Amino acid sequence: MLKKMEVGSLQANCYIIGHAETREGCVIDPGGEVFRIVQEISNSNLTISHIILTHGHFDHASGAAELRGILKAPVCIHQSDAGALGFQADEFLIDGQVLMIGAYKLTVLHTPGHTPGGICILAPGAVFTGDTLFAGSIGRSDFVGGDYRQLIKSIQEKLFPLGNDLRVYPGHGPASSIGRERTTNPFFVR
Repeated sequence: MLKKMEVGSLQANCYIIGHAETREGCVIDPGGEVFRIVQEISNSNLTISHIILTHGHFDHASGAAELRGILKAPVCIHQSDAGALGFQADEFLIDGQVLMIGAYKLTVLHTPGHTPGGICILAPGAVFTGDTLFAGSIGRSDFVGGDYRQLIKSIQEKLFPLGNDLRVYPGHGPASSIGRERTTNPFFVR
C-alpha cells in the first residue's frame, strides 16, 4: 500500500507505505498537517514502525515531532541533517542501512547535495527521492549546506544505476521513473 499526501504550505509529498499482510508501515517526510496523516494511517489500519525524514528542511520535517508523540514511532534521519530539526531524532540512518517494514526491505541511500544529510529510500519497485531528484528537475543546491556538484554526483552514482523501470517518488510534484529522468531531465541531457 502506498499513499501520497501533499502537506504543508509548500505542498511537500508525504508518503505512507504499508504492508498489506502485516499492517506494518512507515511515514516518509511528514511536513505538516499531522491530523490528516494520522487519519490516513488510522483508515489504513496500519501500525507505524518508523518516521523517516529524507532531509531536515521544515517542509519535510515539521510534523515529525508531533507525529512521533501520537504514534510512538522513532524519527529517523541522517546525522548530518539532524541539527536542522530543532528536536532530537531517535535514530541516525547511514548509507546502505536496511529497514524492514513488514516484509518490505527499505534501503537507505545517502545522496548529499540538496543538504549534507539528504537520503533517498529504495523500496521494492520504487525510490523515494526527497528533494534530490524530481520529475524533470533536481533539488536546489543554493541553500546552506547545498552543493551542486555533489547533488549531480549523488544522482548519477546512486540513483541512475538502480534501473530504468524503477518508479521515482519525489518530495514535491508528480512521480516519474529513473529511465525517464536519465533520458529527459534537462540537468542530465545536454
